[in-house]
Amino acid sequence: MKPRAVICDVYRTILEILPAPADADARWQELGRTTFGAGKVPDLTVFNDLCRAEIARDHEDARCRGIAFPEVQWPRIVGSVLPEFAEMEASKQSDFILAGQALTRGLRLLPGAADLLRHWHEAGLPLGIASNAQAYTFDELATLLGPAGLEPGIFSPDLVLWSWQLGFSKPDPYFFQTLLARLKARGLAAGEVLMVGDRADNDIAPARAAGLMTWHLHPQGDGDWRALRDALN
Repeated sequence: MKPRAVICDVYRTILEILPAPADADARWQELGRTTFGAGKVPDLTVFNDLCRAEIARDHEDARCRGIAFPEVQWPRIVGSVLPEFAEMEASKQSDFILAGQALTRGLRLLPGAADLLRHWHEAGLPLGIASNAQAYTFDELATLLGPAGLEPGIFSPDLVLWSWQLGFSKPDPYFFQTLLARLKARGLAAGEVLMVGDRADNDIAPARAAGLMTWHLHPQGDGDWRALRDALN
């Protein structure tokens, strides 16, 4: 396996998802007080339930318009639940969303991910992202890559596909068709490109159907990042 380019999923592939902080509810209320004032945000559980309901409505509307695997814009979802949020300037909205997401789960780099990403980058391999994600994902990735001496700039902008920008998500075949078109523009054939992901349904199966090489980063799959590095040697 000697790929000429590598495309990675983000969550549970580069970033490991950890449990939410034990004091998430209290920190959420404090975030609400400092942002909007006392009593302006519901309990965190209620807020999450309201967001899920709004997401379901968005998804249903998109499916009625023929989008099989729809994606949402998280600022619109939050603004539908918290009217004061919709009136904030974009930078403050981003700060609030990022702080709120940190209360829903912890994140850290998966062992071995930074070393192999660095190796590929230094070797001159084009790196890309194909991820079901939101705008805040970029900030989360940047925050965790930084201490490892890396930055999101190691990923080539033309090979970065975020579902929130496309309006649809993996495993929609158009997601990987878009990726194939961008690879072709670089002179790269599908069989020369490796897709690394944790989900058989969202990452591995559609990538293989598109003709890419794959590595299933899962205990019941091909193995972890260290096993991938061994397989490449």
